[in-house]
Formats: sequence, C-alpha cells, structure tokens
Amino acid sequence: MKIKTVETYDIRFPTSRDLDGSDAMNPDPDYSAAYVVLRTEEGAEGHGFTFTIGRGNEVVRAALDALAPFVAGRGLDDLGEFGRRLTHDSQIRWLGPEKGVMHLAAAALINAAWDLHARAAGKPLWRFLSDMSPEAIVDLVDWRYLSDALTPAEAVELMAQVESGQKERTSLLEAHGYPAYTTSAGWLGYPDEKIDRLARQAVADGFRQIKLKVGADRADDVRRLALARAAVGPDVRIAVDANQRWDVGEAIEWMTELSAYDPWWIEEPTSPDDVLGHAAIRRALIPKGIRVATGEHVANRVVFKQLLQADAVDFVQLDACRVAGVNENLAILLLAAKFGKPVCPHAGGVGLCEAVQHLSYFDYVAVSGRLDDRVIEYVDHLHEHFTDPVVVERGAYRPPSAPGFSTRIRPESLIRYSYPEGAAWN
Repeated sequence: MKIKTVETYDIRFPTSRDLDGSDAMNPDPDYSAAYVVLRTEEGAEGHGFTFTIGRGNEVVRAALDALAPFVAGRGLDDLGEFGRRLTHDSQIRWLGPEKGVMHLAAAALINAAWDLHARAAGKPLWRFLSDMSPEAIVDLVDWRYLSDALTPAEAVELMAQVESGQKERTSLLEAHGYPAYTTSAGWLGYPDEKIDRLARQAVADGFRQIKLKVGADRADDVRRLALARAAVGPDVRIAVDANQRWDVGEAIEWMTELSAYDPWWIEEPTSPDDVLGHAAIRRALIPKGIRVATGEHVANRVVFKQLLQADAVDFVQLDACRVAGVNENLAILLLAAKFGKPVCPHAGGVGLCEAVQHLSYFDYVAVSGRLDDRVIEYVDHLHEHFTDPVVVERGAYRPPSAPGFSTRIRPESLIRYSYPEGAAWN
C-alpha cells in the first residue's frame, strides 16, 4: 500500500458546558481530537486521532501537517518501519525526543495506519494483532532504551508461554466481554445529588468499580467519597484520581485522610514524570491498602520502564493516543507483563474507549493471558460520533467484530464539530 493523501482536522466537542470531564487540574475541558485520514492510491482509508481537551488542538493538527511529508507518497507495508520513520527523524526529534506534541501527532498517524491495515485484512484490530506471531509483534517494537528491562528474546518467550490458550481466551472474551469501570459519576464539577444518582445507577448497570476525581478541596473530597461509598456499598471498588494535582508529601497526607473510605487506587497523585515520587507515595500508602496507578500522561515507553523498574505503580494505565500509537503500546504491554503488573487503560475522552479496548483484548489473548484486577475505563460520552461505537453491557466491554481500529468519526460529526467553523461552534 502507498499513501496518496493525508487529511487533517481539528475536531472539538463543547463538553465544558456541562462540566463533563472536569477534574482538579482541568476544570473546563472541551474534549477534542486532532484527527487524520490516510488515503491510499487504491482508495482504502485509515482513520486515527490523538486526544486533547480544547485549546492547543490546533497545535497538534499543525504537527500532523508537519509529519505529512513523511507519509504522503510513501509505502505502508512495514508498520514497524512506518513507526520508526515518524519518531526517528533527527530534526523533528530535537523538538522533544519521543514526547510532547510531535509524539501525539505520531500516535494519530500510526494509529491511522493500523486502522488501514486491519480494515484491509477484514479484521478488528485486536484480532489482527492476536493472529500475528510473537516474532512479528516483537519486530514492531522500537527496542531502543529497553534492553536493560526486557529484551526481544524475552518478549517472544513471554508471548510463547500463553500462545496455547489463545483460542480459549478469545472465546471467553467474545462470550463474556472484558471488565469495565466507570468514571461517569465522578467528575469534580458534578453536584452531590448527581454523584449519588449516577453512582447508584453504575452499580445497577453491573459495574463493580467506579472512579471519583479528587484533589481540589480536601473537605469536599471527604464528603464526596463518603457519599459515593454510601451509594455503592462496601463491595464495589472506588478508585480516585488526582490528575497530577499534588506534591509527594501532600499526596500521602491527603490519601491518608481518604483511606477511611477504602479507595482502591490513587491515580496520577503527582507529576507523571516523577518516577521516584510515585515510588515514595506507593511505599507510604501500601500499609493503608491503597494502590497507585498512572500512565495517562506518561510520555513514552522509557518512563513506563522506569516506573516498573522502581516498583512505583500497581497498575499501568497506558493510553491509546498519548505515546506513539499501537507500536509503542505493544512495548508497554510487554513491559507490564514482564514485571507482572495489570494494565488498566485510561479511556473516556473522544474515542479513547473505542481505541484502547483493542489493546486490552490483545493483551488478554496474546500477552498476559490474564484478567485478574484488570479493567478498562469507561465514560459514557461522545460514542455516537463513531461509526463503530464501543458497546458496554452489564459492566463489561463487548469486543467489536467490524474491521479496523474503531477510530472512524462519522462524516457528519467531522463537519459539525470542526473548529472553529463547525455549526456546533457557531
């Protein structure tokens, strides 16, 4: 396949009007996507995006346009080479070695390429990946900076150990789905009545874990967490998420006060770059039964490697669009399996649920082979804008059967929510 054209879009949804997505660090998000369509000479299409929360989305679109010459008119048969082409250029890399806006743009393009390949194969992405050999998966990974933690040979062996059970796990996945948890009740801007109502509804809908945003006001957090615990009862897990709001000592003190309500994990308690800070928080909170999760804003596989080497996290929260797309997330899944840490992806946003489900299914079928303590985040926002929207029933994701990465936004939504000219913004 050869790419003929690269089309880019700035798509924004005015979610701040109802405070959907609000948290301690991001009080007024407008969920947005820097969106790209790859078209081949034969007429095939691949759709991808990366997620932002409004202002700055135009910067990521400009980065997509800057990377377009590395894609247009070029071949797309080797997805490993394609990923390295977008992340290895010496001059582009100077802007930020595998991090920041250029890495977000690379994620959108790489994910679009995977969508195109899976569509051409007539398979949903999770099946397309699961049908590949361990050696083929390993060849897709950029192994720079990883060999002190995991070698290609070790990665092949990890996948070979679970290869015999793939058919059975695929059948179980299709029959029962993949466990989900919901953040829909927990946005920081929601009033108490709405939190209580939505938390009770989550349990009625079959969720066994919910998540609340915390970190703006300690007394408010105590009240809201007590309210949520009373609503869901003692047997439903409640995770909490500070969205990077605290320093290390403050995180420990704040979570110690919330420990009376049995939080399952604290997510992003401090800067996502602070590996040693996460490790210190984890050591302090282990005796209180509180675990540490992070990954939504971790820049690349190297920081994930360090978090795992330092035993700084209990849960790995990869994001389908933050690092350089599928290729780099394969490395993160393999690292998590090597260190025995469950992957519980970040989702929500615009299309993150649709995309990241494929990575968790692949992890279960072909990498870790496990479901214990593993859940995918779910937020009931904006799914109607996708041609293959995510399906969650009785607290579980149902794997899609349509070919591709589930990342295609409906044409009418591209028009209506284009910024600033779309009707939704006029």
